[in-house]
Amino acid sequence: MPVLPPAPSVADGAAVDDVVSWVTTHLGDLTLEGPDGVRSGGFRGGQSAADAALATLDVAGYARTRSTVLPPERRGASRMSPYVRHGLLTLREVWDAVEPAPGRDRWKYRDELMWQEYARHLYARIGPALAEPLRREQPRPQPWEDPWPARMACMDEVVGELHRDGWVVNQTRMWLASQWAVRAGGAWQAGEDAMFTHLLDGSRAANRLGWQWTVGTGSGKSYGFSRWQVEKRAPQLCRSCPLADACPVQGWPDADLGPSVDGPDLGKGEIPAGPAEVDGAGGAETVWLTAESLSERDPALAADPDRPAVFVFDEPLLRRLRLSGKRLVFLAETLGELAATRPLELRRGAVVDELAGVPLASTYAPVPGWARRSARLDLREVHPWPWLVRPRPAPVRSFTGWRKSVERGGPR
Repeated sequence: MPVLPPAPSVADGAAVDDVVSWVTTHLGDLTLEGPDGVRSGGFRGGQSAADAALATLDVAGYARTRSTVLPPERRGASRMSPYVRHGLLTLREVWDAVEPAPGRDRWKYRDELMWQEYARHLYARIGPALAEPLRREQPRPQPWEDPWPARMACMDEVVGELHRDGWVVNQTRMWLASQWAVRAGGAWQAGEDAMFTHLLDGSRAANRLGWQWTVGTGSGKSYGFSRWQVEKRAPQLCRSCPLADACPVQGWPDADLGPSVDGPDLGKGEIPAGPAEVDGAGGAETVWLTAESLSERDPALAADPDRPAVFVFDEPLLRRLRLSGKRLVFLAETLGELAATRPLELRRGAVVDELAGVPLASTYAPVPGWARRSARLDLREVHPWPWLVRPRPAPVRSFTGWRKSVERGGPR
């Protein structure tokens, strides 16, 4: 495929509409909405936006308000996840930034960062198997025709925010997952796809783990979404709901669990971690950037500030996933800003075809796609992934068990 023209840089004065127009022209046919429906989401992409968010991060009160849904101005959620998902900020940078916070809030926030790290360790270990039940089958009552009914004010509000902004708080992610799979009986994988399609922080590791934990296929205990949670976290929704007097989630759902499955080995074992130091004899001419690591501080980029970089919009993958255009706008904003600091080529096509014969440097990424593609490329340098806790042989059956195994005096 031809090289794409540079994406506009919002940091250099381009308008968000310019980026939307660029995505519409060059990638719109690959999006969920199609070329006529591409728009931006609720976050700006780019290193400057990520660094500004980190500089103003304040988690005082987080332990008390992290699950607040409405009103939005009372939410304690930090809104850092899209920047962490795409490597604009590392978990270590965010971990260090909350050091001055009150002790209980700092501990709770860091516990959430460790959960994200656990998701990465688990995904690095079992890869695509995370799309299958880990411990139990999902009980399958008769599915509702619409798992997220718009007549339920809680579902209408949260699904609307997800589709509009590409982000919702963790509390409502659990509502959506439980309503889809536990209440409505829909296949959890289909619900996970429906959420992933819109999320600016869409990570198969974190999203699939969250759904498996909520549904009970990964934890052995399902999360029971009910009116009680809505009245506690967003009471105005119940007061305005057309089903207030006939609420379909008035009581607790049945807590039936499916039969045990013979899933992947989750006991103590090796977790692929990539190199601890730069691996390779050198000779790389170009840095291969991936959606996992788009920071100007990406290790492979930082190793040689003058070395050009390349990013490939993976056409076969995007055509299959049909992500919302707002996710691609976020990426284009990020890449446009990065291109203002160094030579950066954007391509559209199959990654291995587009990069064939190019001597490459890249930062290791703990995802199956990086491993598959890197094995077929001329990769001369592999730079270490910035783990919060570098993997060691550990069980991954549960977050608690994993944390006890890997945490010796805190992250290293």
